Parts: sequence; structure tokens; C-alpha cells
Amino acid sequence: MTQDSASPAFRYYAFISYSHQDRAWADWLHKALETYAVPKRLVGQATAAGIVPGRLTPIFRDRDELASAHDLGRKVNEALAQSANLIVICSPQAATSRWVNEEVLAFKRLGRSENVFCLIVAGEPNAAALPGREAEECLAPALRQLLDANGEPTAEPAEPIAADARPGKDGRNNAKLKLIAGLLGLDYDKLKQRELRRHNRRMAAITTLALVVMALTTTLAIAALFARHAAVVARLDAERRQKQAEGLVDFMLGDLNDKLSQVARLDIMEAVDDKAMAYFESLPTTDINDEALAQRARALEKIGSVRLNQGHLPAAMTSYQAAAKLAAALAQAEPADTARQLAHARILTFIGMTYWYQGQLDAALQSFESAQTVLQRAEQHAANDLTLWFDLAMVDNDIGHVLEAHGRLDEAVVPYRNTLALSRKLVAARPDNTGWASQLGGAHNNLGKLALMRGDLATAVTEYTADDTIETALSARNPQDHNQRDNVLASRAILGRTRALTGDIEAGMHDLQQAVDMAMQLTKVDPKNTSFQEHLALYSSQLSRLLRLSGDLSATQALNARSLAIFLALTKQDPANIGWQREFAEAQLEQAAQSQASGQTDAARRQAQAALAILDPLLARQPNDRATLLATASAKLLLAAVSDEAEVAQQLRNEAVNVMQVVKSGHGDPRLLALQVDALLALGRKAEAQPLIRQLWNSGYRDAALLAVLRREHIDYPVNMAFQQKLLAAADTNARQ
Repeated sequence: MTQDSASPAFRYYAFISYSHQDRAWADWLHKALETYAVPKRLVGQATAAGIVPGRLTPIFRDRDELASAHDLGRKVNEALAQSANLIVICSPQAATSRWVNEEVLAFKRLGRSENVFCLIVAGEPNAAALPGREAEECLAPALRQLLDANGEPTAEPAEPIAADARPGKDGRNNAKLKLIAGLLGLDYDKLKQRELRRHNRRMAAITTLALVVMALTTTLAIAALFARHAAVVARLDAERRQKQAEGLVDFMLGDLNDKLSQVARLDIMEAVDDKAMAYFESLPTTDINDEALAQRARALEKIGSVRLNQGHLPAAMTSYQAAAKLAAALAQAEPADTARQLAHARILTFIGMTYWYQGQLDAALQSFESAQTVLQRAEQHAANDLTLWFDLAMVDNDIGHVLEAHGRLDEAVVPYRNTLALSRKLVAARPDNTGWASQLGGAHNNLGKLALMRGDLATAVTEYTADDTIETALSARNPQDHNQRDNVLASRAILGRTRALTGDIEAGMHDLQQAVDMAMQLTKVDPKNTSFQEHLALYSSQLSRLLRLSGDLSATQALNARSLAIFLALTKQDPANIGWQREFAEAQLEQAAQSQASGQTDAARRQAQAALAILDPLLARQPNDRATLLATASAKLLLAAVSDEAEVAQQLRNEAVNVMQVVKSGHGDPRLLALQVDALLALGRKAEAQPLIRQLWNSGYRDAALLAVLRREHIDYPVNMAFQQKLLAAADTNARQ
């Protein structure tokens, strides 16, 4: 298949597959390819790869382009299907990466093995066959093996096309040109000679060109519009003029925008995009074929993405909505065309995400529900389409997240359960699809979180155990996948925290210790990975809390000190990261509790005040965020406990009670109830606390902090044996599955 024949069907010119440890190389290659302008004299030539384009864009990079996405697998599979070429950054890390290998296999199974290109950055090709040098292998197994008719790897060796960026080989620049030559089907030496004769345009020339192009485009667009209303004999001329105008618009959105970006002329970029947007809005949607409409929708979607990257959310919304209008017309014209329905739903999802970024939850929910309606209608014509099922699962997941952010926890259960049901069907159909299996684990996690907020601890433990089992199995498939290892430690820590809430503090500490150990190992492998650092800090602090509550103060300070140091560095690196800010405050709160336990009241007061100074504004911004609410209430109660003024302490406890009583849903959350009991008992309102204590006992909640409060007040709180039996039964069920 040539690039020329395939180009209308592909959204991306190439897909870059790489190991996270080679991110610097991926950053360089992505920028180098998307900013590369093909020499003018080569553009339009016919090669074995098709007609040479003016630029190689867009290039898909999964780690960057999926930052707002909820699931890696669906987006990666979709992007691979929409990519004309696959570029693999090859190194010993990539050779052992499950994700890289799976991406190569998936692309080859699309029938485009001849469009796989390698960029060697470290290691040695085919070293796996050399005794004693196996660790140097840089090619993933799927790159070294041909596939059979069923898409399965064979023993027959493959010879991938490779450029070698290693020192002493092609070098970085020559490797880039060799890679581009391969993508374009050009002779490397000729391309290199052309490259040597090129020179950069001056900023003034770019500015002048922009103004000229905008003026010319406007003139051609007006001429095209007038020509459309002329006699039939003028139609061909109108079409020719319109093609010229749209070709110039493509140039404006592509090469010109790239060059303006390089010289930081955002003002002209905005003018160019605004002019292109105005041009598209002026065009009629009648008397043109579906292919032209689809192309126009893609261009409008691209304008939206440019505006989104510039932080112009309202302008991005205008572009996405214009694209949605065209995509809707195409989808309605062919209701049985699944691809058109998926494209329409995708744009509606982009609109929902844009609303989400703007904080407009109602509008985001409406857009996600519209996308869901489109997919449900499409399901009538493609009932067994797995990609459609997955899109439905993801939209349900998006809807659940919006409802949760809205504080409508009870309503979020329905879409989360739908996500679980669809994920189970997908995994049953394709057990080997790791992305779908991971999403199934995430669905269990969502339901576990909601069960905890309802006060159903047994179900929460069951769901979290299911997630932990799935994540552990996925990691066992490829022990070298560090990102999956990170997923395992997160699920293990969540499970451990929940077990501790049921009174099994030993199991909780064991699980959290495992999570901390795994996080420590990962930070040694990749010290700059902020996700690994965050998890090490977060779970060290949470383990420190359990050790303190169990009476072991010797190890708590070192654990939490490490947590504080990491969070201090992270929050300095990105002060806008709300999650890191809250977790930093939680670590400060644990430090205050340790100071209180050691009799250092003044230090505890200062530390609790520092935590509350972070949490109060965060809660004002996100009043429905349960973690922030719990941390804020805890900080107020701890500060009250170490206050030397009775009136101040009473005010803080009343504030904590008031904060906790205004939650919209999830009133049965035992963590919330336990804090209310603590506050009410300290205020002398024992009668109000009694029904809450009974509710906690019925739920099986036995967190060590609550038990300490009840012992202090001489309140009997025996073990709920019926609940313990329920936990054991659930554990037996999980073991058999």
C-alpha cells in the first residue's frame, strides 16, 4: 500500500513507539519529524512510498498525546490503526518493554510490516543470538520475527529497516535524515544533498509570507464563493479556485504554523488560524462530496487542537463544534458506517474534555452523553464490534468520573458498573489484550472506591483485591515493564489501606510495605520519573501512619521525612499540581501527629497549621473532592487537639463537623463518620455520636485511630464477627476465581 493511496485513511503520518527510559530520544525525534520541512524540489515526487508530502505531520507519541486519556490501550490501538508508519526507538530498554513489543505486533497485524522503521539509539541489533551479550539486544522480539498468516510470531527472522543514531554510526542528524528518507521512499544521499543546500528563512520573510498568504487566501475564497453561484460553465473554475484556497489553508495550518512557532510569533499564528477558521465557516456544506467534508472536519479538528495547545479553550471549542457539525452530517448520512460514528463520537468526546478543562461539568457530561448516544446507535449495526464496545466502556468511564467530581457518587455507580460489564466482555473475547485487561482492573478499582464511600467495606476489599489480582498478573507477563509495576504497587497500597480500615492492620502494613519497596526499586531505575517519586512519598507516609498507630514510633519519622522531602521537591517543580499539594499536606499532617505522639505540642501545632494552610484553599476549589475533605477535617481536629486555647479548639471542631455534614452523597463513608465521631465526642455531644458509632460498627470499620478515640472515651466497641465472616467468605470467593 502506498502512502498516496493510504493517506486519506490515516490520521497520523507515523506512530513513535519507545520505552519510557528513552523519553529524551522520543522528545527529540517527535520534534525533529514534525518540524521538518521536505525540500521543495522533492515535494510532489512519486516514490515507492507514495507522493512526497511537504511535511511529516502529525506524528503520534502515545505518552504525550494520551495525557488526558483514561485508558492507554484503546487510544494506542486506535492510533496504530490510523498511522501510516511505525517508528520504533530501539534500545535494550525498548527490547524488554512489553508495550513496545505489543505495539509492533499490533501494527504488523494490520498488514503494514513493510512500514516499520527502527531508530537504534543504544545496544546492539540481534545481540540476543550472541552468547554472553543478550542484555545488549536493542530490537524487540516482534521486530526480529516475521508473522504467520494468523498474525503470530514465527522463528523466521525479520530484517527491519533501521537508522543508527549511535556514536560512531550514522550519528543523530544523519540517522534522522536516513529515517525520513525511508519514510518518504527517497534516496538518502539525494535527500542529504538537498538538506545541505537549504537555509532558514528570516523572521521578516515569514511575517511577510503570512500576510501575503492570508490576503491571497481571502481573495481566492471570495472568488470561489462567487464562482459557486455562477453559471454551470464556471463550476470547474470555482472548484479549481477552491482547491487552491484549501491547499493554501493546509499550508497555513501546517508548514507556516510550524515556522511561526519556531520564531515565537504566536500573534501571527493566531491570525493565521483565525483566518483559516473564518474561511471554513464561510464555505457551504452542500454540493461537495463526503470525502471533502471529512477532510474539512479533520482540518477543523486540527485547528481546535492547535488552539487547545495554546490554552485558548473557547476558541478550541469553536473549532471542535464546527468539526462536530460536519462529522454529525456524515454520520447521519451513513448510520451503518461504524467508522463515521466512531469519528463523530470522538469529536464529541473532545468537546466534553474541553468543557472539563474549563470546569464546566454539566456541559462536559452532556457532551459525553451525546457521544454515548452516537455509539449506542452504532451498536445496532455493529453489535459485536470490539472497538465500539471499548469506546462505550470509555464513555461510561468518563461519565462516571464527571458524576463523581460533581459529588453525585450514587449516580456514578451505574456507568462504572457498565464499564465493568463491557470490560469483562472485552477481556473474555481477547484475553491477550493487556490494555483491555488493565481497564478491567480500573473498573474494579472505581467500584471499590464507591463501595468504600457507601460504607460497604467488604465489597470495597473484594473490588480492590480483584484489581490487585489483575494488575499483578499483567506485571507477571512482563516483569521488565516498570509502568505496570507501578500499577501493581498502587493497587497493593490501596488494598492495604482498606484492609487496615477493617482492623487488619498487620495485613495493611504488609501490603503498604510491599508498595514502598516496589516504589523504591522503581525510583532507582528511573530517578526522574515523578509518578514513581510520588508513589514512594505517598505510601511511605501512609505506612508511617499505620506504624505510629500500632505503637512503633521508631521507624515512622524516617519514613515520613523521606515523604516530606520528595513532596517538597515535587511541589516546587509544579506548584499547580493539586494532587501533589494535597499529598504534601497529608504528609505534614502525619508529621504533626508524630510530634503530638512524642509530646512535642508546639511542633505539632506548627505542622498542622502548615498543612491546613494548603488544604483550606484546595477544599474551596474542590469542595466535592473526598480526599481533600477528609484531610482538611483531620487537620482541623488535630490542630484542635494541640491547641492551648479552649475556644479555638471548640471552633476548629465545629468547623470540622460543619465541613463534613455538607457532603452531597457518600454519607456512609466510614472515614467521614469516624472523624465526625472524634469531633462530636471532643465537643461533649456523645448522644449525637452514638448512632454514628453504631453505623461504623455495622460496617465493620476498625481503623486504629477510631479505636484509640473510643478507648479514650471508655466506649465499648467489640469485633463485629458477622462482618469478619463476610470478609472471609469474600476472600474465599476471590481465591476460587
